[in-house]
Amino acid sequence: MIQAILAKIDQARRILVTSHSSPDGDAIASTLALANGLREMGKEVVAFNADPVPQNLRFLPGAESMVHDLRDVAPFDLGFLLDAGELRRAEAPLRELCRSLINIDHHPYSEPFGEINYVDEKASATGALIYRLLKAGDHPISPAVALCVYTAILSDTGSFRYSNADPEAFRIAAEMVEQGSINPWDVAGGLYESQDEKRLRLLALSLATLQVSSCGAFAALTLTDDMMRQTGASHEHTDGFVNYPRSIRGVEVALLFRQTGAASWKVGFRSKGRVDVGALARQLGGGGHHNAAGAEVQGSLDEVRALVFSRLNIGAPVQ
Repeated sequence: MIQAILAKIDQARRILVTSHSSPDGDAIASTLALANGLREMGKEVVAFNADPVPQNLRFLPGAESMVHDLRDVAPFDLGFLLDAGELRRAEAPLRELCRSLINIDHHPYSEPFGEINYVDEKASATGALIYRLLKAGDHPISPAVALCVYTAILSDTGSFRYSNADPEAFRIAAEMVEQGSINPWDVAGGLYESQDEKRLRLLALSLATLQVSSCGAFAALTLTDDMMRQTGASHEHTDGFVNYPRSIRGVEVALLFRQTGAASWKVGFRSKGRVDVGALARQLGGGGHHNAAGAEVQGSLDEVRALVFSRLNIGAPVQ
């Protein structure tokens, strides 16, 4: 399969690389890793995302040239949609713009929307799959590509704290650092030590909504549009909020209810391993991994909470 992708790259001149909207670290870093690598091969490349690059990822090489509008662009010989799970999550008419489309992903149940679907749900991050692709093509890993690959894996493994931090993830990270072009502290500083003040003010409001089930196994935070307006924050500032309730001793599943409309809520799920939140999210029309998933649910906050809590089989009301 990798050889088939390399053949497509060899035949293409103009290439689009994109990922899902509301991008996380793996989405942006994987996009830029592949885009930088393809440019080094002499390809004409456009890196796109429907949403802005989060502030804490703007240190990545190529972030400044990522575009957010594909209107009036010429067709592409080849398109890559990375880490998305579903074609609709790109929020762009990729089939119309790309003569050929390739799906690279590590999400289970990834939609087979590509002419080629390179999906490995055991991979630690989509960035690891981009690394495999470039290495298989004997493409030298430049400092720009190395920084993006390292960041993708660091981000999606929770700084190597999550269960997806497998031996390959450590091997790739070690190779990137051994090249001498990466200072791990600089990457950690960019990801975790460069927060906007408004993010902390938003977090303070959200933490005040903490609910913990009487059994102690589930905990939730809520974010409303009003909180966003009060702090001037945006959805990109909410990345990682769901990990705070998960850090409570005894909690197995953490949830974040984020308002996305008058009667619409994005629900983020995180599990410590005993509960498959990916299966739960799929029941609600969403998707994701065993330990990290999400879904968009319609209704009032009370209705959405009741629906989600009932699916978790919480035996008593949350407090």
